[in-house]
Amino acid sequence: MKKCMLALFVSAFTAGFLIQFTTQAFAEPAENVLAAMQLLKSKAAEAGAPSVNGEEAVAGRNLPALYFGATKMNNNFILVDEVQKQVSGTATIFVKSGDEFVRVSTNVKKDDGSRAIGTILDPKGKAIAAIAKGESYFGEADILGKPYVAGYEPIRDASNNVIGIYYVGYLKSNGSDLTVGRRP
Repeated sequence: MKKCMLALFVSAFTAGFLIQFTTQAFAEPAENVLAAMQLLKSKAAEAGAPSVNGEEAVAGRNLPALYFGATKMNNNFILVDEVQKQVSGTATIFVKSGDEFVRVSTNVKKDDGSRAIGTILDPKGKAIAAIAKGESYFGEADILGKPYVAGYEPIRDASNNVIGIYYVGYLKSNGSDLTVGRRP
């Protein structure tokens, strides 16, 4: 009888541990993305309202100059690096240029180790489809050929026009399949 009770206790403890461990392993990336997004947006809001004014060259391309208050984001990495310093992962500010969204401030790296400024958001990806509808996207994303758990939210000007995108993400670790979905 004691052996049966001990076996039951060990089984219950092990099952509970595995459920808790699995839940934490899959919940953490989503929670990290949400926390990083909140931090990126709050830091940007501290600088001021988003707007586009004039143009500036980014990686050889003339692009609209995106501002938060008086702070120009094009070629300015202070905001994205501060987010990375506080919560790890990656952060990017995209500006809308025609039908494309172009990285103007990022700590996402290309294969050569340089910042991926001047590169565009995948025009066939799930994130841009959500942004085109004025929605946010949280889930899996392929970023320059690498799998991430990511979040994308529209940056809107005072007239509620989408003028850019906030992005945060974490490189996926050994195959966690997490898709959080879209938020209006």
